[in-house]
Amino acid sequence: MGTQEFMLNDTIKSTLKDAAQKLTGNCKRDFMAKVTEDYFNSSARKAETVLGWNRHSVQLGLHERWTGIVCVDNYQARGRHNSVEILPNLESDICLLVDAQAQADPKFQSTFLYARISARAVKEALVSEKGYDKRELPSRQTLGEILNRLGYRLKKHKKPSH
Repeated sequence: MGTQEFMLNDTIKSTLKDAAQKLTGNCKRDFMAKVTEDYFNSSARKAETVLGWNRHSVQLGLHERWTGIVCVDNYQARGRHNSVEILPNLESDICLLVDAQAQADPKFQSTFLYARISARAVKEALVSEKGYDKRELPSRQTLGEILNRLGYRLKKHKKPSH
């Protein structure tokens, strides 16, 4: 350990961690890189060991400081994407399956079509009739939400009472 690391008591470490936690993106990486330069001789590994920071983020921050080139964070690419974006024909295939099973509200009190089919049955039909892979399809709940968004109301299955 270098002599500067001994200057970091638990209070200072806690303050640095807290400050870094309040920042995001490039500002956070720049802060972590500056602390790493000042206290850890530009060693991302030492910063990781002493402060618990992600070594790769610190290293990226150091590179950004040295080159002057700031990396752009691509937050939109994270997480699971919308089922309709991944499977562009999903909505039209659902409509083709459900339209044959749908009926208008008998009292004409709403514009919704009532589907005499469950979301689970729609999922099974997409696999058997339209050739989808079960793993690529959204969950039963998400299929229900898609059906509702498309203007269908699903059949409610009553549980048998014992």
